Amino acid sequence: MKVVPLTGSIGAEILDIDISSELAESVIADIRDVLLKHKVVFFREQNLTPERQIAFAKRFGDISTSPVYTTLKEHPEIMPVVKEATDRDIIGDTWHTDETFQQTPPMGSLLYARQIPSVGGDTLWANLGLAFDRLSDGMKERLMTMKAIHSNDFLTANAKARNSTRSTKLREDAPVMHSLHPVVRTHDETNEKVLFVNQPFTYAFEGMTREESLPLLSFLYQASSRPELTCRFRWRKGSLAFWDNRCTLHYACNDYSGERREMHRITIEGSVPR
Repeated sequence: MKVVPLTGSIGAEILDIDISSELAESVIADIRDVLLKHKVVFFREQNLTPERQIAFAKRFGDISTSPVYTTLKEHPEIMPVVKEATDRDIIGDTWHTDETFQQTPPMGSLLYARQIPSVGGDTLWANLGLAFDRLSDGMKERLMTMKAIHSNDFLTANAKARNSTRSTKLREDAPVMHSLHPVVRTHDETNEKVLFVNQPFTYAFEGMTREESLPLLSFLYQASSRPELTCRFRWRKGSLAFWDNRCTLHYACNDYSGERREMHRITIEGSVPR
């Protein structure tokens, strides 16, 4: 197993490994260590059936089923992320952390490329630990005592309109969900302090209106996605990305009009942010 960092801030490729095979516990532990260090890891040239992707994901924790998006009928653990050639829009085309409106947001996500466009469709990730580290001491001190309300209203209130231009479908019967999380999260395994806000799901700070919250939230969104905090991954068929959802943002590029893209996403159960 060979590890090749993508940037000095985040991301690494793990080469010379077949994740469809029955990997030893020591190898799974090594992969987890690389994930904790680099926050998102990438595997190339993998031949994964849905069953083998599910089996690999389960080595890292229990699987979480999306409460808002439709999943495969035959494999409810998998959420298909599809853009047909005739679609205008995609999901994920803003910097976000998956499903932070849940009381226990996913620990991580595994996205597998089944069909990709000839060019375009890259995904970017950002390091929320470095984003916090680069703030001033005064801002850090202020944020450490704050909490924020996270909501899926951005999705549920617009489900019909979003579904009309996207092949990845929202459940129109999905419940409205709200959660209160610390603005600065302590990572469960590394104890690293990370910013834990994101544009689509963080609604407002506790005890403040949305209008009062937006100026500071907007600053934090910009501080979290500076280019030097990010990596960009160019997909190939058979690539898999596994990211730590507790300490990253990611962004999907919608720059492949007229071509089809199909991915399979699995999320792993997380814990209550602290």
